[in-house]
This record gives sequence, C-alpha cells and structure tokens, in this order.
Amino acid sequence: MAAELSDERRALLDWIALEFLHNSWAGRRLLAVEGATDGPAARFADDLAELLRERGQTVVRRSLGDVDEETLRRETVEPFRAGTLPGAEGEAGAETVLVVDGRRLLNDAVRGIWHFTAWTLVGDELPKTGVNVNVDVTDEAAPKRYFYDYCAIPPSFGERRASTPTPQASPATPDGR
Repeated sequence: MAAELSDERRALLDWIALEFLHNSWAGRRLLAVEGATDGPAARFADDLAELLRERGQTVVRRSLGDVDEETLRRETVEPFRAGTLPGAEGEAGAETVLVVDGRRLLNDAVRGIWHFTAWTLVGDELPKTGVNVNVDVTDEAAPKRYFYDYCAIPPSFGERRASTPTPQASPATPDGR
C-alpha cells in the first residue's frame, strides 16, 4: 500500500473485503466505489484493492472519472467480461476482481452491473440507498460503516446527472423576440 493504514481503517477494509469475498468468491468480479466527494472514494478503492491483493486476489484497479453508461459498458465492463481489458486478459484473468471508482457508477441504470458496491460519505453527506455498504470516511484513518434508516431517504438520492455546459442566453432581437 502507498501509505501505512491505521488499525481502524485496515479493520474496516478487511470486514468489507471478507463480505465481498464471501458473496463473490470466484470468477470475473466487479466492485465499484463512489462517493459524493471523489478523493476519499478513490483512496478507499485503492486501499480496498490492495487489501484484496493481500488476500490472494488478482485485482485490476481503474479510476474512471465522470463516465456515462455507454462508455462504462463499452470501455470497461464489456472488455473485462470478455477477457480483453488490460490486466485481466484471457484465461489468466478469469479469476480477477475489477475495482473501479468514479462518478455515476451507482446510478440506477448501471447498479446491476456490479457484484459489490460501496458509497463513501464525508461529514453531513447522506448515504446512498441500494449499495452493499456505506462508509463514513470523514476521518479517513478511522472510517466507520454507516447504517441509516433508508426509508427516510428519497429513492433517487445520489443519482448522478451528466455534467453539461450551462446554456448561454440568446441576445434579444431588436424587436424584443
């Protein structure tokens, strides 16, 4: 790992890794990490990938940025499943875990792609419904698994929209139209 993990961070990552491996123990497996704040989500994905490697798993790690469904499927998921994604090629990659972080990975349209999902939150950010685990990373050295009354959250909370440029107002014509 790039930096030494605190005992608290390692214990939580280990708990999550064990849960993932219990439910998805073989084959090409896809794990997504997203958060309202990108940096902590990426660091969490890095550390989780490294812990899975320590547990003997072959892991391919990707940071995808802000990705739409079509691009996600075409450039990442389909090549991974087909055994053509670099690092997970052919028969040698048949027992590989793909760990990704990015934006819009946990939107409803693509949520079913993943074998396991994690949402990281900081401070007063709300948890995400429909994920395997919510993790409060306000103190990254001592993250906590976050449990919440999901009945209190609107079902579309956390749904990411595509980043679009702000439309420019058209100048009015001389006749006011």
